[in-house]
Amino acid sequence: MQTNQKLNMADFAGSLIKDDNKKSIAKWKFSDLLTDPAIRERWEKVKKFFFLRETTYDMSNRCNLKCDGCYYYKGEKQFAEENRDPEAWRSLMREEKKRGITYVVLAGAEPSLSPELLKVCHEEIPLGSIATNGFIHIPESVDYMIHISVWGNDETTARTRGANNLLEKQISNYKGDPRAVFVYTFTKENINEIYEVMKVISANKCKITFNMFSSPVGYTGPLRHNKESLAYTRKTMIDLLAKYPGNVLFSPYSAVAHTHEKSLHDLYKCSYPRVNPSTDIGLGRSFRQYRTDLTWDRSAACCVPDTDCADCRHYASGSAVVTARLYRHAVNPESFKSWLDYVDTYLSIWVRGYEKSKNLCDTLYAPPGFEL
Repeated sequence: MQTNQKLNMADFAGSLIKDDNKKSIAKWKFSDLLTDPAIRERWEKVKKFFFLRETTYDMSNRCNLKCDGCYYYKGEKQFAEENRDPEAWRSLMREEKKRGITYVVLAGAEPSLSPELLKVCHEEIPLGSIATNGFIHIPESVDYMIHISVWGNDETTARTRGANNLLEKQISNYKGDPRAVFVYTFTKENINEIYEVMKVISANKCKITFNMFSSPVGYTGPLRHNKESLAYTRKTMIDLLAKYPGNVLFSPYSAVAHTHEKSLHDLYKCSYPRVNPSTDIGLGRSFRQYRTDLTWDRSAACCVPDTDCADCRHYASGSAVVTARLYRHAVNPESFKSWLDYVDTYLSIWVRGYEKSKNLCDTLYAPPGFEL
């Protein structure tokens, strides 16, 4: 989380806003919002994590799967030479700590192919997460959150990822592992398949969250969403929240934010350096996206490089972009509760030991300034 904002109570007072019914309503003072005990309790819970400052690192340019629509094998990063020297990575992590980085996101291609580098990163910066296909078990000594990608049922996974019985393999590796969160990526073609996947996830008492396929630059394949698939995905997410409350780490506002017809950039204005020229504060100043050769390019730096910004609804992007928009949401109880639910969801997915609370807002609240 990178709010990078000091709370100025005067900023919340006095003006008028429009709710989703287009009625003028008074904008609440922040102090008045906190008179609700449930809101205050949730605010106190999440604000303890405002110290998180993230950067991402490609750990390997190799992968043991070949997935349609893969982000890694687009752009220049795929051609970077691998630096497999643990001490070079240790030196980088120590320099990152000096820069104020408190949280690392380890990705790739496939990071599980470089276990010795994962170990070094964890030894130097203890908070982080790993994005993996789950085919190879990552040792428990690397005590980061582990995000395991799921792209449909076995038939679809075999077709789009070239892997047979992958979910069975993933669960075999991570069943009962408190680090593990399965991440189901909704494409235009696999929406209904989540029900088949959820039966398996629930039966094995695993945790799951949701992602949206966001097209890489130049992608013209069949996975890209349209208006109808976005609406159907939102409906499906809400249904799964109700049916599997013990397994699904998500909120109604998360569903709204990630299935809106407009991209995250259009709704919230992305903070990542790739589209944010400011270096004054926040992600524009602190975030880097390191390639496997330990270099980085500010002009390409975002959480999922080479994504088409106009189609970006990625769960990793939202974890920073939506949570950074505190001021926009702290205007009335429903808006603020929706934002708190989003942040609570984000922290439960990305921070080891953080337990998600019950959502405060069960209604679908539109992003500030937009309609559902």
